[in-house]
Parts: sequence; structure tokens; C-alpha cells
Amino acid sequence: MQFLQPPGWATPKGYANGVAARGTLVFVGGQIGWNAEQRFESDDFIDQTRQTLLNVRDVLACAGAGPEHMVRMTWYIVDRVEYNARLKELGSAYREVMGKHFPAMTCVQVAALVEGAAKVEIEVTAVVPDGPSI
Repeated sequence: MQFLQPPGWATPKGYANGVAARGTLVFVGGQIGWNAEQRFESDDFIDQTRQTLLNVRDVLACAGAGPEHMVRMTWYIVDRVEYNARLKELGSAYREVMGKHFPAMTCVQVAALVEGAAKVEIEVTAVVPDGPSI
């Protein structure tokens, strides 16, 4: 895996500008902050994000992958003001679950998610190397 950082660009914080990788592609469908029984244990944004990341990690594990194999994440949030106001807590929750691996990321505010109680949905693309890294 190779992180792509154009010369002269400021270093991004908490994400990569781009990632190049080769291997088996793993696509994780949008995960939300409910537990394995599809129940929300909290309506707090950070708690839901932590659970969402745990769900992503669990799906990755089914393919023999982990956070270190993620190359792209797309976040859908319902409140960008809360997202920005709680970045420090969000970063802590992210590192607690995913470590210090920061793939290419996009974050988009949406009017609503299909599950009305959900405050965040995350989809991931990962690449499990099947040969030498690029």
C-alpha cells in the first residue's frame, strides 16, 4: 500500500489524500451504530460512531482484513455542526477502534439516513495484499 501525497501539499490530518494498493478488494456496505441485534444502545453521536467503526472492523475481519487494509472510507453524517464540534472525541473513538491507520476519506452531511435513529453511516473499501506491496 502506498499513501499518495502530492509534493508541496499540506499533510492531511486524520485521512490520506489517496492510496494505491493491489490485492483482494473488500467492500464493506454502509454500517451504522447499532449492535449485532440491530438495536441502538445510544443516541449519542460518538457512541454511535464507535459502534459503527466496530461493525466495520467486524465485517473486515470476515475477509481476513483489518483497519490496516482500508484504502477508502465514506462517512455519511446527519449533523456536520456536531461532527466538527466533537472532532477531538471522534478522533479518540476512531483511534481506539481503528488504530492510527487513516485511509482516503470523504465525509458528507445528508438530510437523513434510512434508519431514522442513525446519526452516522460508514462504508469502506479495503485491499488485502496478495503479493508484494506497491
